Amino acid sequence: MIFLVGELGPSIRVVNWLLMVPLLAAGVCSPWMTAFFAVLVLGLNRWIDVVHPEAVIRTEDFLLQVTASVLAVLTSILRVRAYTYVRHLQSSAEATREVILRPIPPGWGGVDSAARYQAADVEAQVGGDFYDVLDTPFGARVVLGDVQGKGLPAVSTAGAVTGAFREAGYHERDLDVVAWRMDNGLVRHNRLREACGDDMERFATAVVLAFPENDADVVEVVNFGHEGPLVIGPQGVRRLPEQAGAPIGMADLVGMTPAVRRVPFGRGETVLLVTDGVTEARSPTGEYFPLRTWLERLAADEPAGVAPARLLNLVLDAVLDHTHGRLTDDVALLAVRRPTDTHPDPRA
Repeated sequence: MIFLVGELGPSIRVVNWLLMVPLLAAGVCSPWMTAFFAVLVLGLNRWIDVVHPEAVIRTEDFLLQVTASVLAVLTSILRVRAYTYVRHLQSSAEATREVILRPIPPGWGGVDSAARYQAADVEAQVGGDFYDVLDTPFGARVVLGDVQGKGLPAVSTAGAVTGAFREAGYHERDLDVVAWRMDNGLVRHNRLREACGDDMERFATAVVLAFPENDADVVEVVNFGHEGPLVIGPQGVRRLPEQAGAPIGMADLVGMTPAVRRVPFGRGETVLLVTDGVTEARSPTGEYFPLRTWLERLAADEPAGVAPARLLNLVLDAVLDHTHGRLTDDVALLAVRRPTDTHPDPRA
C-alpha cells in the first residue's frame, strides 16, 4: 500500500499489489477460494475508502480490480477443468498400460522375474513396447518385444500381439505353434486396421522364452528378429542364439516362423531381455549404452549372480546415467531366472 501526496491531497495506491491476490489464488486454489480472495480484495478497497475518507481511490482502479477478480475466478475454473481432464487421460493411459503391461506377481509361473517399463514420453505412460510372463501347464513362458511405429496404432498392435501370446501360450504345448498363432494374430489385426482405413502394415520384433517344467536345465527360445537376450551368471555373460527370423506379422515373406531353439540354462543364471530403447540409448556425445560390457563388469563384481529385480534397477539407473536422464525411446526390461531356492507354487 503506497501513500502519495499531490495537488489533490493524499491518495492511496493499492491496485497494483491487490491485483496479485486473486491472480495468485487462481493458480493454486479452487474457484470458490479464488472468489473468496477476490471479494476480500474488493472489500478491502471499499474499507480503505470508508476508513480513509481523505483518500482518493480512482474509479478506474476499482473497476480494474473487479475485472481482474472476475478473470481470476474464470481462470481458476478453467484450470480445475483442465486438471480434471488431464487426470482422466492419465487414468485412461494407466488402464491401457495395465492391459498391455500387466503386473507380474513374485514367483509367477514358477520363476523369479521382474519387469520395468519407462516411456520416453512421461505423460503418455505407454508405447509400443510390451512384455508378459505366463503361468501355463507347460511351465513359465515369457515374451518381450517392440512394435514398429509410435502412437496409438503401436499401442493397438502391441495389444494384439500380447493378446495372441497370452491365449496361445497358455493352451498350446508346442512353442512353434505359439509362434505361428502370434504371427497370424498380427496379420489379422493388420487386415482389420486396413479395413478401417489404416494402410500401414505393422510388425513387431520380439523374443519368446519357455521354461519347460520337465527339463530344468534348458530354455526354449523363439526370436522374431529381436536382439538376442543376454544371460548373466557365475560363468559370466553370454548371449542366447540370435536368429534372422522374420518379425511377427511377416512370416509369409519367408514362408515360416522362426525355429524353436533349445539352449542350456542353469539355475544360477538370469536372462535379461530388453528393447532397443536400452541398447540404442545414447549419451550426450552420441555413444550407445554398452550393455554387454556393463553386464560383464557386474558379473565380475557379483559372481554369485544378481536377483532379477535388483538387476533391472541397476541397468535402468545405468541407462539413465548414460543418457543424463534424456530417453529418446521407450525402455522395457524383463529379467527371469529359475528359483535359486524353494518357493511356494502360486498355483497351489
